[in-house]
Amino acid sequence: MKKFALVCGASGEIGQSICRKLAEDGWSLYLHYNANRQTVQMLLEQLVVCYPKQEFLIVQADFSLDDGAQTLASQIFSLQAILFANGHAYYGLLEDTPVNEMAKLWKVHVQNPMQTTALLASKLRANPSSYILLIGSIWGDAGAAGEVVYSAVKGAQHSFVKAYAQEAAYNGIRINGIAPGIIDTKMNAVLDEQERTEIVDQIPLQAFGKTEDIANMVAFLFSGKADYVTGQIVRVNGGWYI
Repeated sequence: MKKFALVCGASGEIGQSICRKLAEDGWSLYLHYNANRQTVQMLLEQLVVCYPKQEFLIVQADFSLDDGAQTLASQIFSLQAILFANGHAYYGLLEDTPVNEMAKLWKVHVQNPMQTTALLASKLRANPSSYILLIGSIWGDAGAAGEVVYSAVKGAQHSFVKAYAQEAAYNGIRINGIAPGIIDTKMNAVLDEQERTEIVDQIPLQAFGKTEDIANMVAFLFSGKADYVTGQIVRVNGGWYI
């Protein structure tokens, strides 16, 4: 039987890298997006050519809406793994953060991932072993000035992983999180050379991470070789925060 994984946020740079790595490892994929249909369509076409024996399906849902989880869950059939790599960021002081932004951050990072998990848990339980993985953040551990609400919802993701891992273990469901440091993506292209140098100087491994670093860790946690690992937040940050 084909093994299916749902990748939420497949249109992002990290999400695309994860999809390519999981497809390489034999997974059929649900490719979730919110607004960037073109990117996901291009990804699907590439994967179909490279892995013709697997299935790749596009699914859409807006996690900033209250019914985002229900919309997504209604499009999912067979399932063995869920990966939440979608997100929303807001930069600004806490006192300047609008309530609607606080609500959006909560829904995208916490409410809808938790509800999606609840709605799809029965499908995961149909497998001898299954997997849930959330892409958290270094700021969920360390916190960041100027990103207080984002840090708070990422910390909530980490707490969800630790709690639900205990609840779901009896059903063979492994749930973990990955907390990336700074990853070299277009989002960080706004940093000038001096800013990049200052950040690199703080990282023991003296480099930004690559999207492949996150994808490789996802693949390992989904591989069956890490099945005694659950409830963990794996820090992939070059030693920036230990």
